[in-house]
Amino acid sequence: MLPLLPVIILHTVGVLRGTSAASHHNCNGPLASALPDSSFHASSQSSAGYAAFNARLNRRDGAGGWSPLVTDQDPWLQVDLREQMEVTAVATQGRHDSWDWVSSYLLLHSDTGRIWKQYRQEDGVERFVGNVNSEAVVHNKLSHPVRTRFLRFVPLDWNPSGWMGLRVEVFGCSYNDSRPRFSSRRVAVTVGSLLDDQHWHSVHIERFNKQVNLTVDSHTQHFQTKGEGHSLEVDYELSFGGIPLPGKPGTFLRRNFHGCMENLYYNGINIIDLAKRRKPQIHSVGNVTFSCSQHQVVACTFLSSSSSFLSLPSAAPTAGEFSVGFQFRTWNPDGLLLSVQLSPSPQKLELLISNSWLHLTLHSAGRQRTEVSAGRRVNDGLWHSVGLSTGDLQVALTLDGEPSSSMELWERVESRSSFYFGGCRPRDCLGQTPAFQGCMQLIFINNQLVNLSLVQQGILGNYNQLQFDTCNMKDRCLPNLCEHGARCSQTWSSFSCDCSGTGYSGATCHNSIYESSCEAYKLSGSSSGFYFIDPDGSGPLGPAQVYCNMTEKKVWTVLSHNSTAPVKVQGSSPQKPHIMKLSYNASSEQLRAIVSGSEQCQQEVVYSCRKSRLFNTKDGSPLSWWLDRDGERRSYWGGFLPGVQQCSCSLEENCLDMNYFCNCDADTDSWANDTGVLSYKDHLPVSQVVIGDANRTGSQAVYRVGALRCYGDRSIWNAASFYQESSYLYFPTLQAELASDISFYFKTSTPSGVFLENQGLKDFIRVELSSPSTVAFSFDVGNGPAVLAVKSHLPLNDRQWHYVRAERNVKEASLQVDQLPLRLLQAPADGHLRLRLSSQLFVGGTASQQRGFLGCIRSLTVNGVGFDLEERAKMTPGVSAGCPGYCSGSSSLCHNRGRCVEKSNGYICDCSQSAYGGTTCNQEVSVSFDRESSVTYTFQEPFSVMQNRSSQASSASTDSRAREDVAFSFVTAQRPAMLLTVSTFSQQHIAVILTRNGSLQIWYHLQTDRSPDVFSPALSNLADGRLHRIRVHRVGKNLYVQIDQDIHRKYTLSSDAELILIRSLTLGKVIRMDSLAEEVGRAASKGFVGCLSSVQFNHVAPLKAALTNRGSSLVTIRGPMVQSNCGALAESTSHIQQDQAANEDKEPSSGSTQKDLAVIAGVVTAVVFIAVCALAVISRLLYQQRRAQRSSSTKEEQSHSMYTDYRTELHLHNAVRDNVKEYYI
Repeated sequence: MLPLLPVIILHTVGVLRGTSAASHHNCNGPLASALPDSSFHASSQSSAGYAAFNARLNRRDGAGGWSPLVTDQDPWLQVDLREQMEVTAVATQGRHDSWDWVSSYLLLHSDTGRIWKQYRQEDGVERFVGNVNSEAVVHNKLSHPVRTRFLRFVPLDWNPSGWMGLRVEVFGCSYNDSRPRFSSRRVAVTVGSLLDDQHWHSVHIERFNKQVNLTVDSHTQHFQTKGEGHSLEVDYELSFGGIPLPGKPGTFLRRNFHGCMENLYYNGINIIDLAKRRKPQIHSVGNVTFSCSQHQVVACTFLSSSSSFLSLPSAAPTAGEFSVGFQFRTWNPDGLLLSVQLSPSPQKLELLISNSWLHLTLHSAGRQRTEVSAGRRVNDGLWHSVGLSTGDLQVALTLDGEPSSSMELWERVESRSSFYFGGCRPRDCLGQTPAFQGCMQLIFINNQLVNLSLVQQGILGNYNQLQFDTCNMKDRCLPNLCEHGARCSQTWSSFSCDCSGTGYSGATCHNSIYESSCEAYKLSGSSSGFYFIDPDGSGPLGPAQVYCNMTEKKVWTVLSHNSTAPVKVQGSSPQKPHIMKLSYNASSEQLRAIVSGSEQCQQEVVYSCRKSRLFNTKDGSPLSWWLDRDGERRSYWGGFLPGVQQCSCSLEENCLDMNYFCNCDADTDSWANDTGVLSYKDHLPVSQVVIGDANRTGSQAVYRVGALRCYGDRSIWNAASFYQESSYLYFPTLQAELASDISFYFKTSTPSGVFLENQGLKDFIRVELSSPSTVAFSFDVGNGPAVLAVKSHLPLNDRQWHYVRAERNVKEASLQVDQLPLRLLQAPADGHLRLRLSSQLFVGGTASQQRGFLGCIRSLTVNGVGFDLEERAKMTPGVSAGCPGYCSGSSSLCHNRGRCVEKSNGYICDCSQSAYGGTTCNQEVSVSFDRESSVTYTFQEPFSVMQNRSSQASSASTDSRAREDVAFSFVTAQRPAMLLTVSTFSQQHIAVILTRNGSLQIWYHLQTDRSPDVFSPALSNLADGRLHRIRVHRVGKNLYVQIDQDIHRKYTLSSDAELILIRSLTLGKVIRMDSLAEEVGRAASKGFVGCLSSVQFNHVAPLKAALTNRGSSLVTIRGPMVQSNCGALAESTSHIQQDQAANEDKEPSSGSTQKDLAVIAGVVTAVVFIAVCALAVISRLLYQQRRAQRSSSTKEEQSHSMYTDYRTELHLHNAVRDNVKEYYI
């Protein structure tokens, strides 16, 4: 062992190699049964027959076990193993032939028998399960072994019909110093204590190439080193215990280690053994001894934030002065550290933690409260030293040796009563500051150290809710249970995760705030533009930015790279080829996930050449090639399957010279071209291009690699139909120990059935339709079964698609069904964390083949990974791939967020969530406004807002995405103009306006104490009488703006705050202009003159609501409002403006006669009159055409429905041929 302040320097020569002892033997032998009686101690004993040494397992000595006095308030049984041992398990029994046993207990361990540490299982559980009778033996295996000499059993619960009775055994083995041998490519270091709790801790560092594993006790972090090198050259020296300054012995670059080390190994070599034998390669600096005799500091723990306190009498002070000093550590940002009554009374001095700062406050009757502050973030879990002293008519406060802060006194004061640490007497507490939760040690009163053992024995002072001889603090951020790199912060009883900047949300930052594909954005009603997609959802990959090109038939995901422009090549040869590495806007793992999740991907390659061949015409070897996503060389150039060295012209039989497979291989002096589309998904995207034949006279090549383009989402419409109650699909066990999310769609006509289930030895997880209108999510992680249920006011077995998402993490569980309110269930603060499953995952049924689901399930995703239901269904009896019905395919029958609804004779489109109308939700809803017109949509009344405040706040922790999605079209010639504004009850607002010059401005005011964010995505004049489409999309701090099809902008907001309690959305003139900026207010007062169309805010369509719900209290209409057609109006306005421009060109000069002016005025009037008449005729024709289209579409829909019904009937007939039970559609 090494003592305080040692530094050992190991001088190395070459590569160190060493041997070590044999591997560890089986470590589960009994350790307590052979110990002498003196190894057993207890807090008390009922009588001599109940002594501690009678507590050996399966023994009947004395009264058959240990029992404490009935008056013992803190009973415990202690075992001294005589030396440090490795403990792997414990076992307990009750007292023989009695009604005395312990049903639960805590386990403490210590190296000295003075300073104790509470043992916690791997998932943080502190309580051990005890006995239910006096004779059965209950074994508890430790999740991680502990190296200790002393063990203490602390009973928590016992038989209510009897008393405490205990017999124990400890299992383990002698502490073994051996370490495995490592090869010279692998470096391992095991060093001593890093934590300041006066207990031994192990540190293990492994490195293999760039991969490094750092383990402290049972917690491991895996990371990779940066840089190009893979080796660590240690060819001079290694220092342990400090970093000495070269050439200055005893001087260190940093504060060196203060404590003890043991078992110090480097690549299997025992460094301490070399130092003991004074080997020449070891150099010691300072006082190095080989024993560990540190002074043991005794601490106490304040357990309760409401009732803990320690009362200590004042030692004899110097006349009129007193001083107090102590050390504390805590996680809580608030707590009372010290209070003392002063004389002359009534005066009181309080030292407290408030908002993570240390505050000293003097309360005096009739005078103002005096206060000084010190420190910053003293709730960091570290030990802090604080001193308080009076003298010379002032009180001085010192913290961690920093310069003191002081307050002046009006008169000399003395302590009038006891000092209260960590809290106060109930009659003295005002309840404003919570009691201190944490640890204290080294308490000095008037420079005299307080003996806490006397307090524990009841000899000195008084206390409540304290634990002595241990600092029982739990680091709830170790390991960090926040996901995706989120920051963990904690208090005494809980932890929280800061998800800002991660792209994820929820209690543990588990849920991605982005959609998984462009297809998903399209289904949510979005239009073409740049988006972030998260291809594995809650998985580890993270989001990537792509362009979503949403055409009528397909949704394309486009990923560009760093070289989309044509590249000219000259002078390259096979020996020195031209090489271009392509870098995409996504990592290789993200690219792989996007490609594999798409139905089809392609990438265009264009090669223009002049005397530059792709293949050697003599032996066919490639002169140019490309590398796939795995870095493998590929020499096919589109149009053919992998391995065929040909170009597209050979497939199409149109090469310039049919003797060659590529145009460029003809090797002519004129320019030729080989263009192909690479479409083999497993090879995409192209990662590198190599050109090798451009060094001959006249040789030249120009190539271009297009962006990666993919369409389709394989998981969205991946479905299976279950038509036998005993059938199910099975998949590998869920990997869901700490967090899991499950989402899917279902439709059925049966009243109940299990969607999925996975079981363990005791744990389980299950999602089911428990009744026709209720979905239930149940699980058990060891804390007993937990159930969340969402009940719909309408039946869910209505043969329509319904969405379900269930999530469980260490903080909470949630269940979402369609748009119904989210249900949340908080996890117990100190319960079991890990869900331990062992069976297969059953989908559509259970292992017992009972309560199976009958119906369709699609788009099943677990932890961001889609399940291929169709492939598994093809080989499973009672299950078929796909799902019958028109609404079960990937074709977009309903547009613009319209919902497809199955009918017995076809389908209809539910457009209630869409801003569009018509039979397929593709007809725009337009309204003409004048200067006084406005439409206001009220989201909630103030009373209901106040009622739902708590439920909204709770749901926000999991489902909040801090996002808005706004889309609308407009036509106007007015400027300035107010297009749209959204206001909240908390004085937040969003405004979209046209400024004086007609440019678009977007105002976001999310925090009332800051200036609003203002963005101008288009400086051109949009008040030009043309139809413009605007889309504004926010996720967190990121704001995406699209204007028409050609302007795409991304901005960063100053805050990612949510809109809290939305009051209303207004289109046109705003009457209430509270807290609006001057420019926004000016536009609000001017209103809007023109046409607004297809306005959507999240799931609200205010224009549509105004037209269809004119009597609703949610919609307020002011001024004239006429249903219109923005597209037709824009076209007519454009014609009028053109005519007016032409007329202006014909105006005479200022010298023209009055007669000419009159003639021209008449002509202008005639032109305007003709234009108005033309507009009326066009409007009439459009109206008749619309009626004709509507009539023909109705007829077409009827025939369509007949065909739908016929196809559905055929499909169902095949599906239920072996089972006559028809269950849906």
